[in-house]
Amino acid sequence: MDVCPAVTLDLTPTEQLELEGIKMHKKELLDDIQRLKKEIADVIAEIEDFEHTEESKQVQKTKQVACGKKKFNMDPQKGVEYLIENKLLHKTPKDIAEFLYKGEGLNKTAIGIYLGERDSLNLDVLQAFVELHEFSDLNLVQALRQFLWSFRLPGEAQKIDRMMEAFATRYCQCNPDVFQSTDTCYILSFAIIMLNTSLHNPNVKEKPPLERFISMNRGINNGGNLPQELLQKLYNSISNEPFKIPEDDGNDLTHTFFNPEREGWLLKSGGRVKTWKRRWFILTDNCLYYFEYTTDKEPRGIIPLENLSVRELDDPKKSNCFEIYNANSKGEMIKACKTDGDGRVVEGKHQYYRMSASSSEERDEWMKSIRASITRDPFYDLVSVRKKKVINKK
Repeated sequence: MDVCPAVTLDLTPTEQLELEGIKMHKKELLDDIQRLKKEIADVIAEIEDFEHTEESKQVQKTKQVACGKKKFNMDPQKGVEYLIENKLLHKTPKDIAEFLYKGEGLNKTAIGIYLGERDSLNLDVLQAFVELHEFSDLNLVQALRQFLWSFRLPGEAQKIDRMMEAFATRYCQCNPDVFQSTDTCYILSFAIIMLNTSLHNPNVKEKPPLERFISMNRGINNGGNLPQELLQKLYNSISNEPFKIPEDDGNDLTHTFFNPEREGWLLKSGGRVKTWKRRWFILTDNCLYYFEYTTDKEPRGIIPLENLSVRELDDPKKSNCFEIYNANSKGEMIKACKTDGDGRVVEGKHQYYRMSASSSEERDEWMKSIRASITRDPFYDLVSVRKKKVINKK
């Protein structure tokens, strides 16, 4: 078999130099390709690290938001502070109001508690919250349905007054030709809520007819009467469908609206060693209930106030104290109950209950509310004062 002879390139010196140049250029290109591959690999790694970091940040943020909502549901003020401190919420009325208005994962009772506070920021948030509601072309019952579904009204009369005043102002802004004043809207709103309770609360035996509803609202439109057809339409709407209410704790809104006279945080002296513990108190139906958290479904204790008295107390260890005691039967146990460590309801063994408020003004308000709860319902003062004001314009 023939073997091909090796081919030898007979290059000139110039051609030899060109060939060497080509080889060198090829090597440079291969080096550049390797360098680019490494740079691309580094960029891809950085992108992956960045995406992982961003994903981790998002996971962390989601966890912090969830934690903030839990804190809010247990203590609204502290929950908002936590979200602001962690830059999850701007400290502006608009941003906080939008957070409450969306309400995702928030307890409606806690929203009501936050909106009801009278600090300047809370008042501005209430205003911004109400302005997020659009009431244009809605009748008053429809607007109330929307408003009362977005949070749960607190029990304290002054807080209710501020919230309903804000509602009435907003409704009249959206519907300027319906009522002659916000006072009219305010009074009629209360009348509708009272009507809702009277018509749909099984404990109310005598159901008010349309004529009584019309009669109780005479003269509230700056001294004049509202159109009868308007009142009839509102009456029929409530009669056919009661308010749907938030069910955070299974309680009926109208029951909470009419009966609670005050609610808030107090320190309570208790236990064998008489330590002071922070408890959420609700005053309603001549009883004082206390809870560990605002979201608890069952109270830790119930203090029936029948035949009891309340007085200011000087305590060397705590300021702004008051005491609930039995003035008629000194030394006897107060008839009350509480839950023990196993969740069982047991009889309380107290001759007195001592509480501490955050200020002397708050202490005095609690004492006033406890005394008033035994004798009358202060809620109706809100409506009666406003009614006298508008009827006297006639």
